[in-house]
Amino acid sequence: MKKDNQIQLTNEIIETAYRLLTHKLAHGGLTANNEAAFQLEFGHILKTLGQLYEFRVEDKFHLEFETYIHLNEQSIKSKSDKARVDLLITYQDENTKTKAAIELKFFKKSNHREPNNRYDVFKDLSNLELYKEKGIDLCYFILATDHEHYVNQDHYSNDTADFDFRDNQTYKAGDELEYKTASPYGPSIQLKNDYTFKWDKVNDLHFLILKV
Repeated sequence: MKKDNQIQLTNEIIETAYRLLTHKLAHGGLTANNEAAFQLEFGHILKTLGQLYEFRVEDKFHLEFETYIHLNEQSIKSKSDKARVDLLITYQDENTKTKAAIELKFFKKSNHREPNNRYDVFKDLSNLELYKEKGIDLCYFILATDHEHYVNQDHYSNDTADFDFRDNQTYKAGDELEYKTASPYGPSIQLKNDYTFKWDKVNDLHFLILKV
């Protein structure tokens, strides 16, 4: 299989799995009460779909949870030269291999860990950009929440307003995002890509998917 075709199929698997996950969660076909359960349910859908895409004996789909990617440089997330990624996909045949990394977040209104949650989203995006530079073909960030605070809040405090991914907000590559409190939660972040944040709403849940 040509590399471009393999990447296209891997992309199709991820985006189809995302649509299935969001609708099953929003309509009650699946239940996830925390991030670990969210990750497990998404992984199950991915694995099921991935196996259906093993069209030939040579085609192999493999999924790993909480595995490490070696970066050869320190990341903001792990503070070391290797980072733990939520989901790592390998789709390959005898000649070609495609890898995809997915970082997931699941924010419950009942566990309002703010504003640190907003910082962590940009920290994940920073890591995904590093993964892309280190040979990972596809990188995705996926967020689910039942809390509109992240989607359409009127405003955030000046100290943490930089970390903004509300619906229709944009980020320009190179802009510095700074935690301006007396004791910052983490160092400033600069991303290398432009982003536009477009949320999906299914029933009472909100979902954000970004391809890095």
